Amino acid sequence: MEMLNSTDLTRETAIQTAQNEVVLNAAYINGDWVTIAALATDSGDASFDNTNNHALYDPNSGEVIATTRLCTSTHVEQAIAAADEAFSGWSQTSVSERARYLNAIAESMDQQFDKLVGLSILNNGKPIEEAKIDVGDAIACYRYYANLITEQATWSKVSTLESGIRLLKTYSPVGICALITPWNFPMVTTSWKLAPALAAGCTVLLKPSEVTLLPELMLGNILSEIDLPKGVVNILPGAAEVGTAMTSHPLIDKVSFTGSNIVGEKVMVQAAKGIKDISLELGGKSAIVVCADADIDYACDLIIGGIFTNAGQICSATSRLVVHQDIATQLFDTLKVKTESLQIGDGFATETQMGPLVSEQQLNQVKKFFDIATAENLDCLTGGQLLEASGYFVTPTVYTNVPTTSQLWMEEVFGPVLVSTTFTDNAEAIRLANDSKYALAATIVSADETKALEMALQIKAGHIWINEQQIVLPEAGWGGFKQSGIGRELGGDGLSAYQKSKHVLLTD
Repeated sequence: MEMLNSTDLTRETAIQTAQNEVVLNAAYINGDWVTIAALATDSGDASFDNTNNHALYDPNSGEVIATTRLCTSTHVEQAIAAADEAFSGWSQTSVSERARYLNAIAESMDQQFDKLVGLSILNNGKPIEEAKIDVGDAIACYRYYANLITEQATWSKVSTLESGIRLLKTYSPVGICALITPWNFPMVTTSWKLAPALAAGCTVLLKPSEVTLLPELMLGNILSEIDLPKGVVNILPGAAEVGTAMTSHPLIDKVSFTGSNIVGEKVMVQAAKGIKDISLELGGKSAIVVCADADIDYACDLIIGGIFTNAGQICSATSRLVVHQDIATQLFDTLKVKTESLQIGDGFATETQMGPLVSEQQLNQVKKFFDIATAENLDCLTGGQLLEASGYFVTPTVYTNVPTTSQLWMEEVFGPVLVSTTFTDNAEAIRLANDSKYALAATIVSADETKALEMALQIKAGHIWINEQQIVLPEAGWGGFKQSGIGRELGGDGLSAYQKSKHVLLTD
């Protein structure tokens, strides 16, 4: 993890941005910030809380940065009415017009790059360089779909064996979309959904995670700045009540959700009413396979990047290490040294390589798995502890000789926790890599590219890296098999997720 020098990004400047530019206690509906009123006072109960306040935390200290009120199902109704009214006009805009707005979003984000990075560090806990990558990736995604939609032909001819006729194909937007994004990659996952939806001509209700609202709410300011037509995008800072109201509403045509499998199953049930189109990007328990011919030092760098980036709070985190037995001892010795040398601390400190977990809830989740590991008598190579510090910090952790029956082998921790085992031949490595109910991603480390590609064909995963860190390009479709979800984001697949094909048959 190479750390670049940055002197302009500080907690103080980020707090100033949060106080002066982020609009709190409001939802962005029909092109305006709509104030979220406090709950009505119950005069008969002196203990009644009429503030409806929701706290936003700094994960580095555990202290409250700001409080804001969350919207309700009433705001969902207002937002759907706005999106419904805007759809007929927006869906008929030219692709060049839509591309212009997408590029304008990217340009505005670029101009506010440091502010967005600062808010991400402040509210999410990411180290500076990771936050910079996130904002850069979001910008690239808007620009990618601006370009892709202009390249898509309005009409394409479909070959047919019938004579005397022509068959043409075009695309129409799927309709009004409910987009629900998680807290681990604010702005990034939003761009993965919002950019293709806008490119396709859809109107949108966006519910960002209530945990990381500070960077996400800046989008409303950007949309007003670029004069996006009213009602095309509506941002609803809310909790589960708002998500349920969105996914079950009869006027919603498509639901796109990224998050846990438990919530994803509920979303799927809610979306079933009315037969809504649905995309789900859910859990992962991805494997990294290190072959006997791998460069051990480089393999350890890939292992560390795959599990400790974003403190392991990544759906694609390669949290299961499968290493050839011939190099296992040497690899674990190197991995232990490298893991214990990681700089853990404040995301605003330039030397920090791993920041805190995002919340106390996530801290307790990881602690639960530490306790399970102790109960299962797992071999802890390093870590396995909470750090005695303010904020939500844990040690980067590696367990060795983990049986495939262990809860830590089977369940997604969503923290900086690596479990590992060894293999003797490629067939066993592939079997172990596929030994999961999830199938989102995988990494293969080998000096033999041909062998690695053969393994990639047999490993069930939607995205595979060979001898590379987890780079995610906007051109590459993203999604998995099994319980990792339904559908794809990014790439041409990401645009297709917000379109319906339409065929027209004519006389030749």
